[in-house]
Amino acid sequence: MPSTAPARLLLLWDIDHTLIETRGVGFAIYQRAFPAATGRPLVELAKVSGRTELDIMSETLRINGVEPTDEAVGRLAAALVQGYEDARDELGTRGRALPGAYDTLAELATSQAVFQTVLTGNLREVARIKLEVFGLDRFLDLEAGSYGNDHQERAELVAIAQQRASERTGAEFGNEATVLIGDTPNDVAAGLAAGVRVVGVATGKTDLEELRAAGATWAIDEIKAVTRLLLARLSTANPSSQQHADEE
Repeated sequence: MPSTAPARLLLLWDIDHTLIETRGVGFAIYQRAFPAATGRPLVELAKVSGRTELDIMSETLRINGVEPTDEAVGRLAAALVQGYEDARDELGTRGRALPGAYDTLAELATSQAVFQTVLTGNLREVARIKLEVFGLDRFLDLEAGSYGNDHQERAELVAIAQQRASERTGAEFGNEATVLIGDTPNDVAAGLAAGVRVVGVATGKTDLEELRAAGATWAIDEIKAVTRLLLARLSTANPSSQQHADEE
């Protein structure tokens, strides 16, 4: 959904535990995709929180005795995408959009000052499927997003999204005009490493104090507070002039 408006703020949304929950569907898909791609059962899945899929796939292959060559990673990626495509109904039934996610994205999408996309560890096609299942894709320009198959390091995804968003809109989004929104310390670390501000949302397994300790610019406990936080600041000042503070 590209915009022709003079957007002043680029929002980079994480997906899992920030906008949606798969409630076990993601793990079930991995259990099916891994043997389909490798001929071996999945004995152990690498830790996934806040990591890119390239990183997760490489470690998962390694700890299950498969050399993570480009070919092996590619086969697993293809199996995961097909797994999510086949599990759309299962995801829609068992998973959910988090409370406030739909309304928050919808309200921010009405602001000409805001351009929304994603920064996610998910593979591009998996991200698209997850968002489509819950009707969230209509509020986000997914062509401008950055994904877990763009780079293994999450912090590197920020510049990729900034460049794509600039190409889509004709606007320049420097670090002072970019905000990353996520639920894990890894999300916070990626944003800080890239030099952008971060909204930490305690909608996953990380609480407010942990997000603050990780260095989040703002820490909030519900998604709907993102609208109040960002639109209030846009209405009073240029994004680059804001001071770090927590949203109460």
